[in-house]
Amino acid sequence: MSVRLLTVDQVAELLGTSVRFPRRLIEERRITFVKVGRHVRIPEPAVEAFIEKHTVRPVERRFRVVA
Repeated sequence: MSVRLLTVDQVAELLGTSVRFPRRLIEERRITFVKVGRHVRIPEPAVEAFIEKHTVRPVERRFRVVA
């Protein structure tokens, strides 16, 4: 099993946010993370799952035909 572990900086860059955002996700336990000694790493699949979970899909609207 070779899961890529990302640093907080890498996750911030991937999400297009500041470093504070992934740090807050870790602090609030809203994303899976791994402690490697005193370092924190986030598995790449956890980031993908976070993105998928928070993706808002467009609503398909059907228009009524008024007669």
